[in-house]
Amino acid sequence: MRQMLFLSCALLAAYAYADKNHVSVINDPETKEECGGCHFAFPSTMLPTTSWLEIMQNLDNHFGEDASLDVRTTQHITNYLTSSPERSEDPIFGFTDGIQDKKSPIRITETPYWIGKHFHISEEQLESGLAGLKARCTVCHLRAESGIFKYE
Repeated sequence: MRQMLFLSCALLAAYAYADKNHVSVINDPETKEECGGCHFAFPSTMLPTTSWLEIMQNLDNHFGEDASLDVRTTQHITNYLTSSPERSEDPIFGFTDGIQDKKSPIRITETPYWIGKHFHISEEQLESGLAGLKARCTVCHLRAESGIFKYE
């Protein structure tokens, strides 16, 4: 019995450690195509539900661009981002840690987790010659498309 309990705890700890650099990716083809057509298709677990709702309700002014979609597609993507199976599978990944619903950011780069992980990179580095680097995770995280955000 003790061995079983120890093994269970060890596996849970290993999962928690591994999950800090791994997140479930967008598994819905329509969401991946529509969002990934302009920028990295951010996994749904990177923002709280309230943030995704605000983003999807304002697609006509999506960070200065008109990203409007038809009603059916908008509803489909909204449903996916706010209730995808990945959201319940990724409770350990820290992007939404420390976010209060009333202050839900609409930019992943405004989350305490992102800021904490990227504090060593200056704004000048993020903006110099690589416009939109903050939205292009794959420039620095070569395996981000696979959900691995370890710096490489």
